[in-house]
Amino acid sequence: MGSTPRVTRSTMSAKVLLIDALNLVRRIHAAVPQGDRDALYERTQAACHKMIRHHGVSHAVMVWDGENSHAWRQGIHPEYKSHRPAMPDELAQTLADLRQALDRIGIHSISLADTEADDVLATLSDKILKAGGEVVLASTDKGFYQLHPMGVRQWNHFDQCWMDEASCLDRFGLPPPRMLEYWSLAGDSGNGIPGIPGIGAKTASRLLAEHPITDLFREGVVSGKTGERLRAGYPMAQLSYKLAKLRCGLKLDSSLNQFRIPRTTPG
Repeated sequence: MGSTPRVTRSTMSAKVLLIDALNLVRRIHAAVPQGDRDALYERTQAACHKMIRHHGVSHAVMVWDGENSHAWRQGIHPEYKSHRPAMPDELAQTLADLRQALDRIGIHSISLADTEADDVLATLSDKILKAGGEVVLASTDKGFYQLHPMGVRQWNHFDQCWMDEASCLDRFGLPPPRMLEYWSLAGDSGNGIPGIPGIGAKTASRLLAEHPITDLFREGVVSGKTGERLRAGYPMAQLSYKLAKLRCGLKLDSSLNQFRIPRTTPG
């Protein structure tokens, strides 16, 4: 387990690269020859160095899922991510060595028991930004759109582009501040978030474009079968919102200074 950094007002000049570790590593692993640990290590290190150099950051943090990472959300909804295939054994067995290899070149890792990396990333982002720092969050995960309103900038390393308001509008027809509302209605099948039965992606986008979400559940606002589904599905919408919402209030108890990029790091 890695420790989790405390963020203080000394962070004001920091520009921090937060890396969704498994989002990066699993895609690299899928692209290298099976069993080639050296290729996995080299490509992961190269990707980290490229992002550090490209974004000109002062700190970099690899954030991993903790053991039993789904415990909190599965305690609310047992089906949360329950259908996902397990990580390949070959990859799981090499992660500890990969983290050590990254440590040796000054790119350090953190994780928190019973906690998903997404929640640690959200908490770090919130605290760094409130302390006056900047955050570049490297991930292709659409779930981080909800962090954009607080000032997070999200980088897609594989497509070499920003995931921004324009990309969110293009994909969902809604801006980042409304994505939690969208998932509360439409759900997210990839993560086992149910949404309201009978309310699909297109319907959710249309409804939210036409009404504030608080109006959607009122009698007489939406007519017909859709209105009936909304009113009957209000408890599922509340549940789905809670599952989709990232937690920003985790306790952080060590220093961000340990994640400062050493001068010997290439780039």
